Amino acid sequence: MRKPKVLIGYPIKEEIQDYVREHCDLVEMDYSKPITYDDIYELIDEVEGAVVLITPIDEKLLDKAKKLKVVSNITVGYNNFNIEAMKKAGVVGTHSPGILDDTVADFVMGLLISTARRITELNSFVKEGNWKKIENNHLMGNDISGTKVGIIGMGRIGEEVARRCSLGFKMDVSYYNRSRKEEAEKEYGISYKPMKELLKDSDFVVLLTPLTDETHHLMGDEEFSMMKKNAILVNASRGPVVDEKALINALQKEWIAGAGLDVYEKEPIDPDNPLLQMDNVVLSPHIAAGTQRTYDDLAWNAAKCMVRILEGKEPVNVIPEMRG
Repeated sequence: MRKPKVLIGYPIKEEIQDYVREHCDLVEMDYSKPITYDDIYELIDEVEGAVVLITPIDEKLLDKAKKLKVVSNITVGYNNFNIEAMKKAGVVGTHSPGILDDTVADFVMGLLISTARRITELNSFVKEGNWKKIENNHLMGNDISGTKVGIIGMGRIGEEVARRCSLGFKMDVSYYNRSRKEEAEKEYGISYKPMKELLKDSDFVVLLTPLTDETHHLMGDEEFSMMKKNAILVNASRGPVVDEKALINALQKEWIAGAGLDVYEKEPIDPDNPLLQMDNVVLSPHIAAGTQRTYDDLAWNAAKCMVRILEGKEPVNVIPEMRG
């Protein structure tokens, strides 16, 4: 029986590759170096399925991919998919929802705590031998327990962050979302607020909304000017949800107290970006889901989603825009 030819455009565990080999003819790639868009483009006309991480699935690639039936994203997000072009080409897109909820929620809390309590500053202060130079409590941070947090975007990760904030840190949690989540309100003791009210009331504002036309630059000058001067922004959604120039302006003018960021408008971040020089900003390299267990689970899901479709079984984890 002929096996469908597939490629995996990102290094994953050999065990998962072996699973794919059992069901498919896997194109061997050199994972000792980063797999580029051009590498995948060169092979895409040969394959019926592909597992990718952030490779753009664009018109150029799809024009060449005459045999392609399915692309499985290792991640939950899929803004690397040109959805309309994929629909036109008859290529199904899958993603990996639900798997990284706890991991990302934990990381969000880490960013929030690190920024509020100035942990990265304190780490540098001690390692640089400055312990004896503490003056007038100048390294004091902000409290977390008992404060107000506003979450913008109440999906699965938002609910997990709300659970941690409300039940773990006794925070007053409010949220803004396109639709009310009444069950979450009851379970976690949280409340819905319009976005402007949330921004004005919150000590911490956490962004967990997907990137869409409506959420692009959701946070700009007007929104930052509404926030408390002691407020901290945490963004673990997508970089362009925040107008980065407006954020830098708000930090420089002390409209807000600080920020914890895992995502940026341009990635990798430019070496001359002013955020890199700000002590009140904690930065990480878009790695909120970055644990080995979570990554392996994501990769397993992507591989299984691809195989199911190529074997003619009922698809799972198809992106919402392609369901039905």
